[in-house]
Amino acid sequence: MRYVMLFFAFILFFNCEDKQKKTTTKTLQTNNTTNTTKTNVETDTVVDDEPNRPFPKLNSKSAMEFFLKYNEIHKENKVRIFTDFGTIDILLFEETRFHRSNFIFLTKQQYFTNTQFYRVVPNFIIQGGNSDDVETSKKRAYIGKYLLPPDTKRGFKHHRGVVSMPSSEIKNPHKLASPYEFFIVQQQGGAYHLDGDYTVFGKVINGMDVVDKIANVKTDDGEWPMKNVYIRKVEIID
Repeated sequence: MRYVMLFFAFILFFNCEDKQKKTTTKTLQTNNTTNTTKTNVETDTVVDDEPNRPFPKLNSKSAMEFFLKYNEIHKENKVRIFTDFGTIDILLFEETRFHRSNFIFLTKQQYFTNTQFYRVVPNFIIQGGNSDDVETSKKRAYIGKYLLPPDTKRGFKHHRGVVSMPSSEIKNPHKLASPYEFFIVQQQGGAYHLDGDYTVFGKVINGMDVVDKIANVKTDDGEWPMKNVYIRKVEIID
């Protein structure tokens, strides 16, 4: 708990502004949704005040401690994203342990099933993990409302193909990350103006051709694909 308090005190010294330009000017933000916990990470379950819950209802105070313990036991670091355009394999970095653990946890809870790459900006990013489907909102409400602190000092840069975490849509000067969503840099030559603002926590190791296909779908003025680009499921791989 002391580690958690120190970590949050540390990030209060940072107050960065987004550096993006207009089609790249929108901040990489997302929606977040709900609350409290006690944990049993060894069995992938948590004891909660609500009976028969298989995992906790997390909040921003409990999430760091939970994922710190979760990281000690759940060491998986590769996932496969299934889309109608093909599969994307991702290596999650050990150095960004809270973000890796979070992604593995959500994968095991099947959170990403039938979410979408809902924001597409050609030669910039594809952003996924959200949906206009009410089921996605229900999943978030059940898992909990929490944010993760940025972890941007690991030496990772926003090269083409890296996986990074957008910040929450709420008033958020410290760029606390929205844990349910992620984006993949598709831009040729990288998107280094994002460095220092968003946490790089993985990279595509197979399937950049699929990322490129998704990045070229037609979108509306809000950068939402005209035809939904579904994440059918995400699975842990060896």
